[in-house]
Amino acid sequence: MTPVELSRTVLRAVRRAVDEGELSVVVPVRAVVTPPGPGGCGDYATNIALQLARSAGRPARQVAEILRPHLTRSEGVADVAITGPGFLNIRLGGGAGASLVREIQRRRDAYGHGDILAGQIVPLRIPYDIRAEVIADTLVRIVATQGGRAEVHHIHIHPSRAEPAGTEFSRAEPADTDLSQAKTAGNDPSHAEPPRTKAPQADPPRPDRLHRLHPQTTTLRPTPAPEDPTPLGPDAARWALLHPAAHDRPRISADHLLQRESNPLFRVRYAHARTRALTRNAAALGCTGDPGDVPEDVPGGDELVGVLAGYPAVLTQAALHRAPDRLARHLVTTADALLAFQHTVLPLGDEKPSAAHRARLALAEAAGTVLAGGLSLLGISAPDYL
Repeated sequence: MTPVELSRTVLRAVRRAVDEGELSVVVPVRAVVTPPGPGGCGDYATNIALQLARSAGRPARQVAEILRPHLTRSEGVADVAITGPGFLNIRLGGGAGASLVREIQRRRDAYGHGDILAGQIVPLRIPYDIRAEVIADTLVRIVATQGGRAEVHHIHIHPSRAEPAGTEFSRAEPADTDLSQAKTAGNDPSHAEPPRTKAPQADPPRPDRLHRLHPQTTTLRPTPAPEDPTPLGPDAARWALLHPAAHDRPRISADHLLQRESNPLFRVRYAHARTRALTRNAAALGCTGDPGDVPEDVPGGDELVGVLAGYPAVLTQAALHRAPDRLARHLVTTADALLAFQHTVLPLGDEKPSAAHRARLALAEAAGTVLAGGLSLLGISAPDYL
């Protein structure tokens, strides 16, 4: 069961509770399903009970107790536990890892894409600053993964009205702000002014579209880089500007070029290259990847499945919070999980390739797909050899 399928399962459980008169709520459009946080357990967790508590007029934990038996009876769910104030922690039955890998194989670079911003225009206001340019350029792609379209506007901010570093949301543009024509950020971080794009032609207003015609404007004011990052080269420069949170000062140094474990960018790109090497080496042994469940006792298997399953939620949050650093950090976590798992993939010594090896290879290849897709969204290359 993939996270998308589990989200539908959670909504069906809510609908059954409503139909049987146990809850009096409006069934939400979507249920957020993510890997369990600290104190959680199982394969996935959802905060649906906390989301419904107010409208149900009950404590969140009581709502969770109502939903628990409906979830437990769902196909593919082995067990459900309640933790904290009302989080539902779900342990899946057999086939969860294999189903996730098949989903990644089917969707390829589109894995993790959603429609939470479908049809929405997201205006981004940025100053003339190289870090703001790179973040905005990346957000154009990340917002598109969720069905939205980001438009970049350059602004001149008076020194006396300087805004704090970070990301700020507002409903309307200040009257004295000098907005340039809408722009779409370029791929080269050295470009001070990206190419202009034509403003979209809006349809005549309709009541059901008013919220889309007046979208929430985001002002991006990241802490500027202390020096010009372009001597690092396009990939390392972008990583140096994107990996820290917007309010943190980026570190511009040659450390981003080192091929060492201490360099997060190197670990991410090296992990991707390792997945490609595993495919090549497996082919030499006559072995190809075939989705299957990886036993719990295989080092790193559960961790890798968990971070791959959490990728769609990370993309959604990066788009909603205008925070590409969330994606960059998740790629580091994914790379570390893959590097811990890679040693179990291929047969050792005289061992012959088996179904277990094919399942592990398919999982590693799925990780490579996610790493390549995430790096592409950041505007960074993912070489097959490193």
